[in-house]
Amino acid sequence: MKRVGKQTWVFQTPIYITSTGTVVGPIEGTGPLNESFDKYFDHLYCGEETWELAERKLMTEAIDICLEKANRKKEEIDFFLAGDLLNQMVTSNYVARELRIPYLGMFSACATSMEMIAMGSVLVDGGYADSVLCATSSHHSTAERQFRYPNEFGIQRAPTSSYTVTGAGAAIVGRNKSNIKITAATIGRVVDYQIKNPFQFGAAMAPAAAETIHSHLQETGMNISDYDFIASGDLACVGSGILRKLLEEEGVILPERYDDCGVMIFNPSKELFSGGSGAACCAVVTFGHLFNEMKNGHIKKLLVVATGALLNPFMIYQKESIPSIAHVVSFQAEE
Repeated sequence: MKRVGKQTWVFQTPIYITSTGTVVGPIEGTGPLNESFDKYFDHLYCGEETWELAERKLMTEAIDICLEKANRKKEEIDFFLAGDLLNQMVTSNYVARELRIPYLGMFSACATSMEMIAMGSVLVDGGYADSVLCATSSHHSTAERQFRYPNEFGIQRAPTSSYTVTGAGAAIVGRNKSNIKITAATIGRVVDYQIKNPFQFGAAMAPAAAETIHSHLQETGMNISDYDFIASGDLACVGSGILRKLLEEEGVILPERYDDCGVMIFNPSKELFSGGSGAACCAVVTFGHLFNEMKNGHIKKLLVVATGALLNPFMIYQKESIPSIAHVVSFQAEE
């Protein structure tokens, strides 16, 4: 691995996405990307008694699918990196309890998926692991009552608000050659534009995405046009528009082949406010739809910018602003 600048790692050892698993909820499973996911449940409870158990089931099934596709047993995995949105990451912790794989909990809110891929790549590149299992999840009903209002409250939501994706994504990062190579990662810094409204996550996270993209381009010497597709994590409609304007001020023009995972995952006719969010949003769109596009030859070089709002409910009650972060990972299709 070669460190470039202050924030970027360029991986010189060949590191690949060995396999992936994606499981989603009913709205996601009937949306425009439905054919990209491995499995979907037709009810938010996923056959369980509580929403928290449902989210745990989503992550467990995504991992099972990922391992099965790689023809690997959990005992063959060196480390398990996982994160979610619930307090103290209880979904990841309880799944790790069952897996019994050496475990590192990761949290960057909705940016967790790319944080895990970056850190898993470092472990493999440094010779500390051969295979690293990464997984993240979110559930609309568990996140909604934690970060905003209980569903039973029935509050009217602002059109700028996002809708938490119900799903889980898992991926194995390792040395085994595959169609998708991990080439570089840029680790973001916390950015805070003093936005305090929990219904404005996209606006809060857009400055972090702009800063990390700008750092990535500066430190790697790449141009935005060098990438066939650029995907932001879950800025949704409002935040992705702000991202375009912020980058334009820095002289970076996002191409037509830019889109946001929160915009892509839901059918616009469903009127799900500004679009999708949640730790599973970037994970299932990237591990499902975007990686399929790479395998099918439609994308050669992919830049994924996962974004996260680093808050908890008590900070909102105390009128604190919403600090945000964005992590960038670049992927390249291999023959």
